Amino acid sequence: MSETIVKITGKTAAELFDSIRALTQAGELAPGQELPTVRELAAALGVNRNTVSLAYQRLVTAGLAVTQGRLGTAIRAQRDPGEQEGLLPGSPLADLGGGNPNLAWLPDVGAALARKPYRPRLYGEATVDPQLEVLARRWMAGDCLEGHDITLTNGAVDAVERLLGAYLVAGDKVAVEDPCFISSINTLRSAGLHAVGVAVDAEGMQAGALERALTQGAQAVIVTPRAHNPTGCSLSAARAAQLRAVLAAYPHVLVIVDDHFSLLSTAGYQDVIPPAARHWALIRSVSKIFGPDLRLAVVASDGQTAQRLRLRLAPGTNWVSHLLQDAVSSCLSSPEVSAQVVLARADYARRRDMVAAALAAHGLVCASPTDGLNLWLPLPDSSQAAVLALARHGWLVRGGEAFGVQVLTQGLRITVSTIDEAGAQAFAAVLAQVLGQP
Repeated sequence: MSETIVKITGKTAAELFDSIRALTQAGELAPGQELPTVRELAAALGVNRNTVSLAYQRLVTAGLAVTQGRLGTAIRAQRDPGEQEGLLPGSPLADLGGGNPNLAWLPDVGAALARKPYRPRLYGEATVDPQLEVLARRWMAGDCLEGHDITLTNGAVDAVERLLGAYLVAGDKVAVEDPCFISSINTLRSAGLHAVGVAVDAEGMQAGALERALTQGAQAVIVTPRAHNPTGCSLSAARAAQLRAVLAAYPHVLVIVDDHFSLLSTAGYQDVIPPAARHWALIRSVSKIFGPDLRLAVVASDGQTAQRLRLRLAPGTNWVSHLLQDAVSSCLSSPEVSAQVVLARADYARRRDMVAAALAAHGLVCASPTDGLNLWLPLPDSSQAAVLALARHGWLVRGGEAFGVQVLTQGLRITVSTIDEAGAQAFAAVLAQVLGQP
């Protein structure tokens, strides 16, 4: 009898689960270590094989173990935090990988608060400032189903995490674009949810691929309607209609629309939420528009979803700071800030076109059409050699592998929000040299 079998105790599935979890937490079962086969453990403990099988299934669902097909079940390796968006502090490299907006286009929040002086709030006050709710409803008007409720969260990633937690449990499947936004990948991983990759093309998420994910049991779908990260694609009207038709056949599926670029986008908003959807949410964050440190997103949703979100975003527990709400409200209502947003939208588009043209002059063709703060350059093989070579020349970019879900993603994501014409030409020449272009 193996040493592992001797350590495991219990007669019920719950007891076996608790025993194996305790052994894992104590370090007596190491990451990657195989568990006894169902037959072996059942025989050793004198229990039914179904009891062991149920315990193993629960371990997998809880993210403590992983199934390996014919190789059996093994203790799952500890999840690392994965790659993160943002700057590489202290790096001497020219940053074309951080995914950040241009500081020059972020509004003066101090001036915004001066226009709306802060009034201290106490426990029990409304979680959504009335003036901000009016502005939020105006922002969402015409883009989502009638009768929606408005909720605030601490940014778009917080909204996605709360929405998934409101309806799903560890082990559930979630359909996401493949390649996928890094923060979404990390959110699913930390929650013990399984990402099901859905291919994208120039018109956004592919309808046929989404239907396959739903037939595989996906309980939720996260869709980026425009400025998809990393590829920059946006949904066409025709593709959005196809996605609505697919989702209409699965009304129980939670539909999450992450419209992160919204006011800065050059593409029109295309709705994918079918009237039949029972649970849905449209998220619009201010991170790219007013700055990542303004941790606020507006969530329009059906009433039940809003109610579930508010269970923890309550007046006495975890509401969104009213100081942030005042700043965002002032920015959204300011004609000067609105004019600045228009200029920022045009400037980001100009920089995308400028860098794309510089790369094209060297035979390097980026994904098109594109929107957002980034360009996507597909590669025929792994990006790592190119990323390292660019770093040696003083340029920091993001390798495509970090965005992959199920299909190997090979490409470079290039953040263009701050680069100028001279920088674009210099970068394009270096990248062409690195990739062996003439």
